[in-house]
This record gives sequence, C-alpha cells and structure tokens, in this order.
Amino acid sequence: MNILTTYIQSAMHQATYELLEDGTFYGEIPTCPGVMTNALTLEDCREMLQDALEGWILLGLKLGHEMPVIDEITLTIQQEEAA
Repeated sequence: MNILTTYIQSAMHQATYELLEDGTFYGEIPTCPGVMTNALTLEDCREMLQDALEGWILLGLKLGHEMPVIDEITLTIQQEEAA
C-alpha cells in the first residue's frame, strides 16, 4: 500500500459524522481544516468526504502547504534545489 493511500485511510478513520435536525449527515476531518461535507445519507457523506480530502491533499501539496501529520505519516514533496 502506498503512503498516500495509507494517509487517506488514516485521515478517514479520524472523520466524525453527525445526523443533523434536517435528516442529513454532516462529516468532517478535524485534523484537516476545511475538509467537510453534508449529504442525504451517511454513505454519500463518507464518499463525498473522501473526495473532499483527496482534493484538499492534492491542492495543498501543489501549493506547498505543510500537511498535518496523521498517525505518524507525513506528506511532503521534496523540492529540488537549482545547481
């Protein structure tokens, strides 16, 4: 299993879900600021949350953001120095 897959799985294990008064489900990953979603079913909420997480990771890495360490897993991109 590659490190990105392991990171995503570990982050998803930290997800929290809540049934809202309107009958929809809200999900978020507290260690990943801004990764949240709302859906009609818990299954849809989980799927959408993983999609949001994957996009958040890709954008964060592209922009050079420091990603949170999750279960001792660190995502970093090594920048090559110009000679």
